Amino acid sequence: MNILMSNDDGFHATGIQILAKTLREAGHNVTVVAPDRNRSAASSCLTLVDPLRVFRFENGDYTIIAGTPADCVHLALNGLLDTPFDLVVSGINHGANLGDDVVYSGTVAAALEGRHLHLPSLAVSLVGQHGASYLAGECHFDTAAQAVLAILPKIQAGLLPAQHILNINVPNLPYSQLKGMQITRLGRRSPAAQIVKQQDPRGSTVYWIGENGKPVEAGEGTDFYAIEHGYVSITPLQADMTAHTSLNALNKAFQ
Repeated sequence: MNILMSNDDGFHATGIQILAKTLREAGHNVTVVAPDRNRSAASSCLTLVDPLRVFRFENGDYTIIAGTPADCVHLALNGLLDTPFDLVVSGINHGANLGDDVVYSGTVAAALEGRHLHLPSLAVSLVGQHGASYLAGECHFDTAAQAVLAILPKIQAGLLPAQHILNINVPNLPYSQLKGMQITRLGRRSPAAQIVKQQDPRGSTVYWIGENGKPVEAGEGTDFYAIEHGYVSITPLQADMTAHTSLNALNKAFQ
């Protein structure tokens, strides 16, 4: 397959480089177009008020200076490259994209941008202990890469319907310890922790966004449950944000 890869941790992040290497060794043609720096939680932000500058590496990969994940995929599929891609893969993200994380995730946004532009797309994340949105200690990126290889034949067979992506979360375990794969729905986290207020060395007040909330809807069938029990979580996502269950009641109320 001709595969376009991006991420939100930046071009030089370990996850994207290991996945690109693994896919190439498996015989796929891979082109990486990724941000030049960490753009985690950039969601689907596109850069509209400033020009974007592109750096091309000797191997044919690209990095977008100060670009977002969505910028990278948008540029790659709208004129930067002439390659007829078969698939967009975003990741491997350095941490979870479970439950409410997908609203903010640059990893998921890059995959959604691929789907907006009519290509099947995968978002891939390696999950820290207990669904953490960061990784600590040994990181089994090779496990996530092997999981992607196992999923690709199903993508080639036309598994994904129009406007859907797969959000894939992989436990941070050796591949031999995975229990399998589960198709899941998104769980839900509690609200994020309070912001952290500090003083910088010059006496000005600065603020840090608080850490992610803990899982509160994490029962069987959710992405949190699958990860906690050693399974790869595969959640189909769509860009249609319409609250279909509210349409009838709202129509009646406004008639």
